[in-house]
Amino acid sequence: MIYYRLHPDENASGYGVRDTAAGFAVGAGAAVVDILYKTIAVAVFVALYELTPLRVEVTWVTFPLILLAQDFCYYWMHREHHLVRVLWASHVVHHSSCRYNFSTSVRQPWTGLTSQIFYIPLALAGVPPWAILLCGAINMLTQFWLHTDRIGRLPRIIERTINTPASHRVHHASQGGYLDRNFGGILMIWDRMFGTWAEETERPRYGLTKNIDTHNPLRIVSHEYAAIGRDLARATHWRDRARHLLGRPGWQPLPAEGAETPLADRAATESQGTGPAGCCPDQTSGPPRACEVAATDTRR
Repeated sequence: MIYYRLHPDENASGYGVRDTAAGFAVGAGAAVVDILYKTIAVAVFVALYELTPLRVEVTWVTFPLILLAQDFCYYWMHREHHLVRVLWASHVVHHSSCRYNFSTSVRQPWTGLTSQIFYIPLALAGVPPWAILLCGAINMLTQFWLHTDRIGRLPRIIERTINTPASHRVHHASQGGYLDRNFGGILMIWDRMFGTWAEETERPRYGLTKNIDTHNPLRIVSHEYAAIGRDLARATHWRDRARHLLGRPGWQPLPAEGAETPLADRAATESQGTGPAGCCPDQTSGPPRACEVAATDTRR
């Protein structure tokens, strides 16, 4: 934060005191509950590891391959947490800030147990549970430095191979062409293989398509669950209730005909309003910054 004050950059979203404090508060809470989630995950991994006849010996040769497999699982975990609403309700916490800095990287959900489900195949393949957790920690640590707009685009071959600040800025952007892109953790090859890679070509607008006007950690981690609860209460058909949980974020039935629309605006699921047009919650005046809201985006 001091560096941003001493070296201002009008194209950088920078730090805000309340936003940064909220990010660290959310991150602290996540660190505490993750002890419980990791304990449950280890118990499940150990049980599955004991049941499977397969064994993968961890050596200097096999460990990079295990890390590669873990990164592959991470890609699908990350992708599904954007495309399935009940999973998005957990992951939306990480995207809830309309600033993009190192405090954003620690803004993690308090319901992260759903992420561990996607690593079950590694345990069934005979990967020791400790190796699964170690690879997960390495994957997360390599992503910390990505949360900055002070580092520009790197050489093209690097941008197309590994995750970089530019690639991750695309992932955190809220404009339609950038939504649901660049899910890779360490490598970008998965996104290129499965058609979800996008290059940074325009200035990102960080945050949600409709930002939540709050710095309250409890509301940050729960607002989408509350929105799901309201939608479930209003639903009149079990099929609609299933879609509210398992469909894409923003899905709503068309009230007139009772038909469905798979590309409803995600903003319909965000329970809170925004600040003044073109402003983040902590920016009440002045020209729009990199975090300005994409008010016309109706992709979902």
